[in-house]
Amino acid sequence: MTTEAVIQINYTPTILVVDDEVRIREACRLVLEGCGYGVSLADTGAKGLELIRDQHFDIILLDLMMPELSGFDVLAQVKALHPDTVIIVITGYATLEHSVDAMKKGAFDFIPKPFTPEHLRVTIAKAIDYTRTLRDIADTRSRLRTLVNRISDGVMCTNHEHRVALANPAFLRMIGCAAESVIGSGMDDFLDISRIREMIRNALDMSDAPAMELTEEIPIDGHGQSEEMILNVRCAPFRDRSGRNIGVITVLHDITALKKMDRMKSEFVSMVSHEIRSPMNSVLMQIQVILDGLAGELTDKQRDILTRAHLKIENLARMTTELLDLARIESGLITLERESVAMADLIRDQVAFHLPFAASASIEMVVDVPETLPSVLANRRNMEEVLSNLITNAIKYSPGGGQVTVSAAVVNDYLRIRVKDTGMGISTEDQHRIFQRFYRVKDEKTRYINGTGLGLSIVKSILESHQGRIKIESQQGEGSRFSVFLPILTG
Repeated sequence: MTTEAVIQINYTPTILVVDDEVRIREACRLVLEGCGYGVSLADTGAKGLELIRDQHFDIILLDLMMPELSGFDVLAQVKALHPDTVIIVITGYATLEHSVDAMKKGAFDFIPKPFTPEHLRVTIAKAIDYTRTLRDIADTRSRLRTLVNRISDGVMCTNHEHRVALANPAFLRMIGCAAESVIGSGMDDFLDISRIREMIRNALDMSDAPAMELTEEIPIDGHGQSEEMILNVRCAPFRDRSGRNIGVITVLHDITALKKMDRMKSEFVSMVSHEIRSPMNSVLMQIQVILDGLAGELTDKQRDILTRAHLKIENLARMTTELLDLARIESGLITLERESVAMADLIRDQVAFHLPFAASASIEMVVDVPETLPSVLANRRNMEEVLSNLITNAIKYSPGGGQVTVSAAVVNDYLRIRVKDTGMGISTEDQHRIFQRFYRVKDEKTRYINGTGLGLSIVKSILESHQGRIKIESQQGEGSRFSVFLPILTG
């Protein structure tokens, strides 16, 4: 490294030269001050320590062999007082043994006597680069610590022995830990939530697949508050260069308020839907009385208007019913009403129930279900609702002369129920949105088909509450295939 490169630094390092030879001290000062560094001198180890106690030096040039207090003794005390100070030893006994011994005690480098000015400059330049790196690391760690401590989410980092390397105040508050710091502690010593401990252990044992993490919503005691907290817990392993798991980062996000808002929203929707449904049913009955001629004869124009009004109110009544179903599903009530359901009979019953509707639309219904199928642990009414929605959609969106096929089979540990049609098909863009509430595919072919846009949203919510899932395969003009997967009841 050239002298110009040595001078081009963003701070002026302070250097102390401790040597009992005046010639060495003065030579070092002459060279180093010529490079723009601040230099102090000490002719004994004791005087050097006095200066070190009063002032911090970035670099110390230290003679190993001095009378009274040797350089080795000074080295030990400097490391105790200022462990980040870089020490370069100067020795006239430039043996490998002395150099190794000094390095073991914390020296950064050594310079043998006699040395040239260029040798001194190069060694000091290396030391300055090292101190700059140490400062950058310290600054980065300080910024990271400040950032982690100030964020509202709880963050904890544990090593392969489940000892804590980092835990911010938010994490300790969320788990109800009153300790100011748990750094170095084993997680079992302060983390009382068994499910989080289990997740951390499972995350550490995960395979080396990239971007893997464990996520779960865990209700915990409110730590003196009237309501329990609900935490979204995410555990992800981190790895060394060879890909081995060496620790786990755990992040806690308090979603209590979000869950409360969702619950309030569902309750509001349920209340409004319930209050609306009764008067709408009453209006429907009154209109039907008029259409049946019980209130007098109707003109063709009046009958047409009332028929269209009856259809619109019917659609609104259906929407309120579906909103009530969705609110009930999201509230988790259906999880209390499960039983062993024989799906083969249920599927055949649903196909038979929809045959008249299919016949009126000139759609052929085909059922391909084995005589026996494994049972599933489910809510029977909800399973009927899933099949009813899928079959009804398949019929509505298929042109006359088409075909709807309902089949079932066992795939791994799941029961797969498939509803296939020869209808209009769904574009790739719409496939990503059809499970959203109130979303309906709108084009010239579907604009006259009545619907609320809630059916598939209800299907997806029901299946998720049963640990199942739904998959769609479709191409425009070639029909669609919806596949439902439900875990098989074992034991």
